[in-house]
Amino acid sequence: MTIAMTSFALRQWDPERAGTKIVGMTPGELVAACNDALAAGAPLADGYAPFCKHLFLANPTGTRAAFAPVTDDNRHLLKSGYKARREGELAVLERWFEGLEAPRANYFDVILYSHAQLLAEAAEGPEDEIVPACDWGVVSIIGTLEPFEPPMPPITQMRNALGRAEGGSGVLIDRAAYARAVDFWERHASVR
Repeated sequence: MTIAMTSFALRQWDPERAGTKIVGMTPGELVAACNDALAAGAPLADGYAPFCKHLFLANPTGTRAAFAPVTDDNRHLLKSGYKARREGELAVLERWFEGLEAPRANYFDVILYSHAQLLAEAAEGPEDEIVPACDWGVVSIIGTLEPFEPPMPPITQMRNALGRAEGGSGVLIDRAAYARAVDFWERHASVR
């Protein structure tokens, strides 16, 4: 089984984006760490759909967590605006912190999509996407404090439900998962 980096996941090295920004490790080094972990027997955890898996790696870098709790002391640092993740996608309303330093992440939640899903999304997506030769492609990395998946943000669930042509995966909203996400993200925000 092999893991490769998708061009979509390279946004994780962009210092201007909200969420996890990988520092002190190149995309190639992250892929090597993923493949080494798999070779050593690390399990893949199930994701929100059969084509999605999670691989949790200890964070050997200074990479910070993707999000932080909203408190009365930091609420004034919250910003919002319409953002598209890449060319061709619809801009959606997002909320994030500016001027807040998130804690160092203890783990990387490496989100993987199957090769078949990557091909399907590339065929129907908003832009030409080269799909790497692999069994699993890295689509996102979330810096976390614990080795488990934070709830997928409600807006991401909505984008996924819009379908592949709009930059989503085509998976419909699970109302229970959506409610858990609303509860979590009402109390947390991404850090830019």
